[in-house]
Amino acid sequence: MELKDTDLVARVIATDDRHAFAELVRRHQSALRGFLRRLTGGDTALADDLAQEACIEAYRSIRKYAGASGFSTWLLGIGYNRFRQYCRKRRETPVAEIPEEADAALPEFGAALDVREAVARLRGEERTALYLCYEQGLSHEEAAGVVGCPVGTLKTHILRAKQALRGVLAAYAARA
Repeated sequence: MELKDTDLVARVIATDDRHAFAELVRRHQSALRGFLRRLTGGDTALADDLAQEACIEAYRSIRKYAGASGFSTWLLGIGYNRFRQYCRKRRETPVAEIPEEADAALPEFGAALDVREAVARLRGEERTALYLCYEQGLSHEEAAGVVGCPVGTLKTHILRAKQALRGVLAAYAARA
């Protein structure tokens, strides 16, 4: 029988069980790395570095995990904060794009390119909200917890992103 995340967290806290923490990382690293790759515009090396830093921070601060949200949501929040710290240090505005492997899922190259361009035009908060809710499958409440904003603000980001995407893609459709 597979242990729940909360059981693994309890083991880490109680006995500093590094195998339990390794299992938590194994379960959630793919989602964390994918999220960070999206935020970094497909920069796999940077995303992996940020994911590693997030996991180290999660291990060091695991006693702060209150269990109010899922462990994966908590870990994504740490990863998001690491990404924001990186951007502040670099004084860069994050520009995220759809990774090329995601293009294969779209019907034709032209459409993929236009979706990529449309998503790239979104503000960072809008892209992040869309990614968390639609690709990671988080609820609005969970996604708001990851980015550290009220649920209403997150819903506004999603609404604005959808409106912007509709406008850009409608303009493309009119050209085609």
